[in-house]
Amino acid sequence: MLDSLEGSAGEEEPAPPAPPAESAELTAAHYTNRTRRIARRIVQSIFFRGLVNRTIRRTDVVDPAAYGVKGTCVVVANHSSHLDAPLVMSGVPRYISRNLATGVAADYFFTAWHKKFFTQLVFNAFPVDRRGEGANKGLSKKLLAAGVPLLIFPEGTRSKTGKMAPFQVGAASLALAVQVPVVPVALIGAHEAMPRGANWPRRGRPPVVVAVGAPLRARGNETARSFNERIEAAVRALYAANRRMIQD
Repeated sequence: MLDSLEGSAGEEEPAPPAPPAESAELTAAHYTNRTRRIARRIVQSIFFRGLVNRTIRRTDVVDPAAYGVKGTCVVVANHSSHLDAPLVMSGVPRYISRNLATGVAADYFFTAWHKKFFTQLVFNAFPVDRRGEGANKGLSKKLLAAGVPLLIFPEGTRSKTGKMAPFQVGAASLALAVQVPVVPVALIGAHEAMPRGANWPRRGRPPVVVAVGAPLRARGNETARSFNERIEAAVRALYAANRRMIQD
């Protein structure tokens, strides 16, 4: 249905080339521009509701506390399907989703105009230099500081089996550094609906649950590792609590 936000397919690849120079020219204003937001909302409505939601049978479960997030935040979710980003972006409260930006591989999505155009238009994508250096380094902090919420998949890649992998500490460290809350999201049934390697959801509109939890904030003197453990535990708890909804 759509290329992975990680790159070709999350497979082992040679060291990525440097991202194109123009990918470093983006500023926070690009991600909050009203005209772009309106265009994105129209396209998302067509793509998410008109296409994605017609291939699955979704249920959204949102903790009332999530509606209280009125500032910027980091949204984290488990990752096992190409459906994940559309499900999260259309499942979190509107105040979060209207400017929600997703990090994508700069060397893959910012090298061809059609990839760049599609991911920026639909996912409000910002370029990430997978080599961890260069002009894109630190962009995520700049976006959060400017009030742009970010979507991050802490597992780092899509699960091949549907089982959740340990979370990497990056999202927790980022939220801790900028002092913003983390909104945990559990995606239940996305792997069964469209597992890694599939190009389209299976037939029969399989059930999928998008469970959005209460926001988490780092405690005083809490380390990034400890915060990350709480974030992962929250996503796993949401997953366990709502798993029965696709098994009934």
